[in-house]
Amino acid sequence: MATYKGIQGFSIQNLSADPSNPIEGQVWYNSTSNVWKVEELTTAGSWATGGNLATARGYLGGAGTQTAGLAFGGTLGPSFIASTEEYNGSTWSPGGNLATAKQGLGGAGTQTAGLAFGGSSPPATNLSETEEYDGSTWSPGGNLGTARRIIKGCGTQTAALAAGGFSTATVTDTEEYNGATWSPSNPMVTQRLYFASSGTQTAALAFGGPTQTEEYDGTSWTSSNPLNTGRSMSAGAGIQTAALAFGGEVPPDVGATEEYDGTSWTSNPTGLNTARGWLAGCGTQTAALGFGGLAPGPAFTGATEEYNGATWTSSNSLNTTRGYLKGAGIQTAALAFGGATPGGNFASTELYDGISWTSNPTGLNTARFNQVGAGTQTAALCAAGATPPITNVTEEWTGPGAPLTQTITVS
Repeated sequence: MATYKGIQGFSIQNLSADPSNPIEGQVWYNSTSNVWKVEELTTAGSWATGGNLATARGYLGGAGTQTAGLAFGGTLGPSFIASTEEYNGSTWSPGGNLATAKQGLGGAGTQTAGLAFGGSSPPATNLSETEEYDGSTWSPGGNLGTARRIIKGCGTQTAALAAGGFSTATVTDTEEYNGATWSPSNPMVTQRLYFASSGTQTAALAFGGPTQTEEYDGTSWTSSNPLNTGRSMSAGAGIQTAALAFGGEVPPDVGATEEYDGTSWTSNPTGLNTARGWLAGCGTQTAALGFGGLAPGPAFTGATEEYNGATWTSSNSLNTTRGYLKGAGIQTAALAFGGATPGGNFASTELYDGISWTSNPTGLNTARFNQVGAGTQTAALCAAGATPPITNVTEEWTGPGAPLTQTITVS
């Protein structure tokens, strides 16, 4: 009679606890639970419910990573929030409160070196204050030169950038933080809200709202050539010197596609096959993916298109037509989840392999739209959003191909 050792060349281990890093195909006996186990790869992804935020909120500040996140401030209805919560990859735990309850604030840094600046306090008082987080408590930092809310920010606790926002009117002010004080930098060229941005503190790009493009070099903003088609609610991909803008609302909805080479935008003569706004996108300038959104009608669409650096090619549509969804990943390994239509919210999760979308057997545990999403096709995070009302539910996605320990029955 053949034995496992004779076939595999080694014996099955008898362990009191599961191994910390088993390899695919490894078999062992857990003497504590008295079961046989085998390590295999998952064949379908799934959403696992993470710990809820203790306080549901919107318009909050955030910093950190998927396994070391930081949430602070915000609002829930008429109430402004001062509380801070820390995420460890599983649960949210209370952190130190902000000195001032506020919403619409800017955030930067990490869980142990966070930065909160600007925002507004009740009823609608713009703030200039800055607070620094050390992993347990917030301490006063240097004040912004211009009190404002709806502020754009990036960088770290000791090298942050604040730009734009709303004071008594839309402002162009730009300020840099060195870990102690904010110093005025040259302002943005054009007053505007709801512009898109990309890049880094020393090589940033702001475009749209409606057509203007500006570049920041770490010292000043310089006007660059504008978008050929002014729009909002568009999708984008790429970097400062190789950016892509596509879709959006003028209004009406457009399929206009433009490429930025670090100097000017060039319109693609064809554009998206399905004109739409509120779509999701990912990828690079030469390998982008656009999917979902709100098309003329208005009508939500599940249309998916791939960009190869020259043309958009229609691919297989999403199985669930929707807008206001979130996307992650790259052109050949994308993830779509959540969203809504006038008929209701969706929990549906779909995976794209470069050819077609596959519906995952299980979707989000909480159907929602306008949620926060991050990660990759095999390891994503979904938090907050509207169900409605605003929810504090956090979920983690483990995609196909991720390690999975299974209990096996031996007869």
